[in-house]
Amino acid sequence: MASLRILGIDPGLRTTGFGVIEAEGPRLHYIASGTIKTDAVAIGELPARLKIIFEGVREVAARYQPDCASVEIVFVNVNPQSTLLLGQARGAALAALVSGDLAVSEYTALQMKKAVVGHGQARKEQVQAMVARLLALPGEPGKDAADALGLAICHAHAGASFAAIARGGTLSRKAHAQYKKGRSY
Repeated sequence: MASLRILGIDPGLRTTGFGVIEAEGPRLHYIASGTIKTDAVAIGELPARLKIIFEGVREVAARYQPDCASVEIVFVNVNPQSTLLLGQARGAALAALVSGDLAVSEYTALQMKKAVVGHGQARKEQVQAMVARLLALPGEPGKDAADALGLAICHAHAGASFAAIARGGTLSRKAHAQYKKGRSY
């Protein structure tokens, strides 16, 4: 049975989480996780922060050589400025992944939480605990790293199903991210 190495990315302007797992059929193996922090740069220096995210994601992808990546889809926030900033951080991460010729799948936080915890309203602590349990970790990963590992786990579970559905019909690329009243889920 062939293994699949998956890189999960939880984008954030201050902290971008990453997690790498290997899926061998239903078995999941932890490879690495951590965060890319932009705190060393002043808050007003957006281009410098985006550069750190871009270079950090490229470095992680080069070091761990994943077969594919999964990234969280940005949700629409109450504060439009925060949503725009988060979208730019996500764009820097996506650009870094596709510049390395990685196939990228996108999942909402709701989809990731359902795949990892079993319900979409799970708290961060629940995601951390379940990620640690599913990957047999000695302790709980940090919140951003746990979300990134959760995205990789989500892709390990759902990615094959989405690919099979796409092969069987005319599923558009963005069919899993529906927009309604300005919200994505």
